[in-house]
Amino acid sequence: MAKGIFTQGVCVLVDRPISIEQIALALSDFDVLGTREDSEEWAMGGPSALVMFDETTGGTVTVDTVDHVWPDDMGDPQKEIMVFGAWSMGHFGPFAYPGGLQRAAQQSWGWREGAEVVERHQAFLRLRTSYVIGKEEDTNCFPEPYDPIAELQFNMKIVEALLGMEGTLCYFNPNGEILLDQDGFRNSLNFSWANELLPLDVWSNVRLFNIDESWALMDTVGNWQLEIPDIEACFVTDDYEVNEVANFLRNASNYLVQSGATINDGETMDGPGDIHWAAIQFENGICDPPRDTLRFVPLDDHDVPEIVQTSGRSAEEDQTDDETSGD
Repeated sequence: MAKGIFTQGVCVLVDRPISIEQIALALSDFDVLGTREDSEEWAMGGPSALVMFDETTGGTVTVDTVDHVWPDDMGDPQKEIMVFGAWSMGHFGPFAYPGGLQRAAQQSWGWREGAEVVERHQAFLRLRTSYVIGKEEDTNCFPEPYDPIAELQFNMKIVEALLGMEGTLCYFNPNGEILLDQDGFRNSLNFSWANELLPLDVWSNVRLFNIDESWALMDTVGNWQLEIPDIEACFVTDDYEVNEVANFLRNASNYLVQSGATINDGETMDGPGDIHWAAIQFENGICDPPRDTLRFVPLDDHDVPEIVQTSGRSAEEDQTDDETSGD
């Protein structure tokens, strides 16, 4: 998926249906342009409030209330055509991918109760940012200049207001596959804003997987919201502290956002263990969801597993390698 009609999309999971009148009341401090009834298909839109985000660009955030559990399979293209179609158009988030809520629950390291709480949700509140709602057909989906950070920061203010409502369970970002309860959400935002940092831990998750008996993978998921690739780090678990690797991922992400730089194949960054970590660009990560990744491996004396060297390579890259080896 990719940004288009909708450039950002986040959610609040709730344990009961919530009326649009309640939502409008919770959003009384925002510039609410109006409310409307639901569409004929719940996946396309429930009863909603339209909030002005940026008058200069015409950016708005549609906040709707959906009386349905989160469709984590994103719809069967044969049996649930409207749900599948809504997913393909970005209605569940421009980078939402099947199984995202399940993965978020499995990798909810900052909120251990997250997996259990998610099971209690019966409906969800959805925020979708757009620059074309109510505009002419030829309106550009992206304003000039385009600022994804401003979008996300504004969405977080709306989420904070919604989380104060009775019946809300947690914040869920399907693009970053992350879950946070009200306290964790607010604490992270307050810390970041007080220290003039980007709240990356609210927008993207850091996950941990075993590659084999010795090697592990840590990755981010959700950096695409900020127009940068996700970061992967592959390493021998006995040699590196997991928390240090997690900090490395965040630091690398922050560097890419702040500098606008591109890290090319073979370039290095200082990382855990006080050594250089070398980067390789991949069109897909080792683990779902599919997305561009920048994979780092420490330049130590360990033999790197083949999966780390090749998993996620595009067919074009493999063909190039075959042609080169044939020469």
